[in-house]
Amino acid sequence: MKDIFELANSLQNANFKDEHTVRGVIRKVSQIANKPVSREMENKIVDSIVKDGKQLDFNQISKMLNKK
Repeated sequence: MKDIFELANSLQNANFKDEHTVRGVIRKVSQIANKPVSREMENKIVDSIVKDGKQLDFNQISKMLNKK
């Protein structure tokens, strides 16, 4: 539970236009959820958020992860 609160706090001022930041968030969520994310899936999520300008939507990310 501590990890979830730390993640939530770190997201408050995060720059989601920065690819490095988004990749870090994806990896942290993957670790907390104990759900591995392939490099291909990570790239799709990053592209969706950084390059396509979509908002960080955890429901959408969850759906993408579950399609694996």
